[in-house]
Amino acid sequence: MPATFDHSDFPLEALLEAKREPLSVVLPARECASTIEANVTTLLGLEGLYDQVLVLDAASEDGTAELAGAAGAEVVQESTLRPELGRVLGKGDAMWRSLEVVRGEVVLFLDADSVDLPREFALGILGPLVTVPGVQFVKGSFERPFTAGNESVPAGGGRVNELMARPLLSAFYPELADVRQPLAGEMGARRELLEQIPFGTGYAVEIAMLIDVYRHAGLDAMAQVTVGERRQPHQPLIELGEMAYVVLQVVLERLRREGRGADVDLGAFHRADGRRVDLEPVERPAAASLAA
Repeated sequence: MPATFDHSDFPLEALLEAKREPLSVVLPARECASTIEANVTTLLGLEGLYDQVLVLDAASEDGTAELAGAAGAEVVQESTLRPELGRVLGKGDAMWRSLEVVRGEVVLFLDADSVDLPREFALGILGPLVTVPGVQFVKGSFERPFTAGNESVPAGGGRVNELMARPLLSAFYPELADVRQPLAGEMGARRELLEQIPFGTGYAVEIAMLIDVYRHAGLDAMAQVTVGERRQPHQPLIELGEMAYVVLQVVLERLRREGRGADVDLGAFHRADGRRVDLEPVERPAAASLAA
């Protein structure tokens, strides 16, 4: 299993002392006006730990970009990056394109829609990357309550994580079975590593990256950090079926590439409301291969 740490292992003072190279944090954002300003303020309040706080906006109509800029973030519209590839295919594609403009040697990705982003996320996930030799990739590990109105169910969130992603990893990648949040958008990595692996687009990005990093760099290069609790809006259950289907597609494709699975065409996804949706994920190549 990847090495596991707690956010308390990495206080701000220790990270500032250990820092030897530029650090970037990227927040892919779509209609996040209610959360973006506070989250940017939190990141910029870390005594200059991050050299670049980059908000990657998806043409939000609610003022996300303006609020982020006013709070002090660098704001880039995702559509301006590699425009020759056409429209941006979801979060994973935006993350891949962001490698064009990130300046840090270490890059964190955090979700812009997190409610009151705790500084533990920004410190804890970064910690092993700047203080533990050999670590190249870090996942955030957290409790995800399910909230509906005034009701909250501890650990009731992350339904696709628990019902699809973790069972698949247990079955086919047992070395990764102890990764508590394989679908977490909170992660960090050395930029050089990110440039060496392909990126899944849309819902595919997190599970694809986890498996590809494991295959490319090995378990010793990976870590997870317990960072407390994460709160964000929940998707309706009917929408989560599409996410789960993409996760299944990604794992089956990785198994096929490794010679461990049949060449199965899953076809379109049949939603509970009767619609059929083509969800075959598109993959962006390793950025380093384009620069060669």
